[in-house]
Amino acid sequence: MRRKKKTVYPILENVEINAIAAEGKGLARVDNFVVFVDKAIPGDVVNAKIIKKKKDYALAEIDALIKPSEKRIASFCEHFGTCGGCKWQHVDYEYQLVLKQQIVEEAFRRIGKIEIGNIQPILGCEETIFYRNKLEFTFSNRVWLTREQIDSGEVFDRNALGFHTAGNFASVLHINECFLQDEKVNAIRNAVYHFAVENNYTFYNLKFHEGLLRNLIFRSTTLDEWMVTLCVAEADMEKIELIMNFIKDKFSFITSLNYIINTKKNDTIYDQEVITYHGKNHIIEQLENVRYKISTKSFFQTNSKQAKRLYDIVKDFGNFTKNDLVYDLYCGTGSIALYIANDCKKVVGIEQISDAIVDAKYNAELNKIDNCIFHAGTCEDILKEEFIATHSTPDIVVVDPPRAGLHEKVINVLLQAAPKKIVYVSCNPATQARDVLLFSEKYTVTKCQPVDMFPHTFHIENVVLLELISD
Repeated sequence: MRRKKKTVYPILENVEINAIAAEGKGLARVDNFVVFVDKAIPGDVVNAKIIKKKKDYALAEIDALIKPSEKRIASFCEHFGTCGGCKWQHVDYEYQLVLKQQIVEEAFRRIGKIEIGNIQPILGCEETIFYRNKLEFTFSNRVWLTREQIDSGEVFDRNALGFHTAGNFASVLHINECFLQDEKVNAIRNAVYHFAVENNYTFYNLKFHEGLLRNLIFRSTTLDEWMVTLCVAEADMEKIELIMNFIKDKFSFITSLNYIINTKKNDTIYDQEVITYHGKNHIIEQLENVRYKISTKSFFQTNSKQAKRLYDIVKDFGNFTKNDLVYDLYCGTGSIALYIANDCKKVVGIEQISDAIVDAKYNAELNKIDNCIFHAGTCEDILKEEFIATHSTPDIVVVDPPRAGLHEKVINVLLQAAPKKIVYVSCNPATQARDVLLFSEKYTVTKCQPVDMFPHTFHIENVVLLELISD
């Protein structure tokens, strides 16, 4: 069977980028045809190489930067452009905020079909590097090489500890220095890499599923507690103990040192046992007066300082009182529920991941909070008429769903229950706008606050207050 010949499209010359689109791509119109250009920003003039063409639009990459936007700056990371993260390093940070504001506004106009005149200016980050509290690196025996390296004929060390390259899961870009989490991460990661190479440890092959070392996960808190978790694919206890002892002895500040033996073909660890090798099996974060237990599997906002500001917005939008029964849907480890608990009569949380519910209950006990109850299961399965009849109709509902947004069943139940307010926290303005449109038969948007949690990326958090329309 013959392979279909790849279509070669002509280069589009002197294309002016005049807007930003979803996923951070530059948008241009060429003869009334929409072209999305990767890594381009408004103000750029480029020669665009089309890589995929559809009936109404085309996807392209920059073939040549003819005239750079005034908002372009030099990137600060040696891995920029190859690494799959921090895709907006070349954009002035203040302009990043402008673009993110536009993405939110456009989503509500185009998808939500509503104009929101009271969208507040986006809340930017005070710290734009070393702001994350969690990173996961991958071991691989198939390091990513440039075309020049491949063509040189030189023999390179194929072991890597780093991140996947954009669009290529099989190979891994070796990371020398990363600016996402505290510099301690660079020290530990590089030391582990060199120790593994010097002691002939095998690095994982993502294609054939062979090799010992698989993943290295870092978590930290504003209280300077540190968790390091090593994932391996073989139960080689001699080698596991050797490398764990090395990490423990060299980095004595580590609060919780763990390993996971994951023999599955996928990297997910939620169904795996976490074995604590040294220290506690968790670390503690604190936002305001609330303390949170964070384990290897816990979900917690990856920017702790900005998370506090996000939760303050939830508090402000909810304007909770001691008479309010609140539902917290997709509650995770209870971070929002516990943050607002002292302002409410009662909070009822629902979360799909059972381990997160265990942590939520622990966190309630840790903070001596007795007006929160948590249920494990999907919101669409649990949030039904019987559940509401048991716990009473909520006065206010807080929702913080994954990127896919709210399940249609959840929306229908909330429309039927008709709480007076819905505070909708979203990491995807597009699905949030879609859901807001579905709520519009009974609710109106009265407040909207974008929040930047992830500098140098196109990701945005957005908080919307929906208020019940009075009869």
